[in-house]
Amino acid sequence: MATTAESTTVATRRPESTIHRLWRKHRWDYFFIAPSLILFTIFIGYPLVQSVLLAFQRYGLRSTEWVGLENFQDIFRSRLFPMALQHTVIYAAVVVVVWILYSLLIAGLLQSLSFRMQSVFRGAFYLPYVTSVVILAFVWVWIFNPEYGVLNYFLSLFGVGPIGWLINPNIALWSIILSTIAIPPGTGVVIYSAAIGAIPRDLYEAADVEGASWFQKWISITIPLLKPTTLYLSVIYTIAAFQVFERVYIMTGGGPVNSTTTLVQMIYATAFSDFNFGRAAALALILFAFIAALSYFQFRWLSTDVEY
Repeated sequence: MATTAESTTVATRRPESTIHRLWRKHRWDYFFIAPSLILFTIFIGYPLVQSVLLAFQRYGLRSTEWVGLENFQDIFRSRLFPMALQHTVIYAAVVVVVWILYSLLIAGLLQSLSFRMQSVFRGAFYLPYVTSVVILAFVWVWIFNPEYGVLNYFLSLFGVGPIGWLINPNIALWSIILSTIAIPPGTGVVIYSAAIGAIPRDLYEAADVEGASWFQKWISITIPLLKPTTLYLSVIYTIAAFQVFERVYIMTGGGPVNSTTTLVQMIYATAFSDFNFGRAAALALILFAFIAALSYFQFRWLSTDVEY
């Protein structure tokens, strides 16, 4: 009789759901991550969701109106948007390529030094990276000054007249690019240097036995084995380049004649000069889409399984 009752109880017992099973197994894990998760939800998750919703609204101080895709249509009809996108793409393409090549070259040259000297030079190259971008931008404004700037002074020694680096629409964007690539990419130098140092020396010794030159070893061993590192640096440099703002805002303010306006500069002006927060949120979503698409293609192009 007891056996029959137990069988009936087991038969009528409902199976445990996946959520209950996970909660019973990881409830203490959830407890310890709860503070961080709550802060993330309040200060990042909730504002992110609101910004996405704002892109489809016309925001006002007294009322908010749902306008659907109208903000995006206004952006694509704007004459400034193609210019800002073009300037951002040019800036990112030049800066990312130069920073990658610059970092790889410097990291390769550091490998011939002793460990102590490598540490000294890594710190020296990384030091400008921790300096405020605002301070560096003001320094470059002084360097590019057409009246008393140090760059025009050196050019005058060779008989070259003063150049309006930041006031000439034809060269203002390239002046900003120059001020960016002139600063050593400290992160890339340190990461590339560590990655090159981790490559097994046996590979280079085998190449020496085969009579390979330094260039052949660099092309056939170093660069292929650094593809994961190159992928990581390419992605973070691309994100940073597409988000350039402080340097442009301080050095030119997007001028002259919008010749240096970038996407983030346009977002800032749309939100805090035109007070059109809905369109600014739509621009931010478009910027996110461009960065996500570029990151996807970079992963498809550079991703590889490298083990050593």
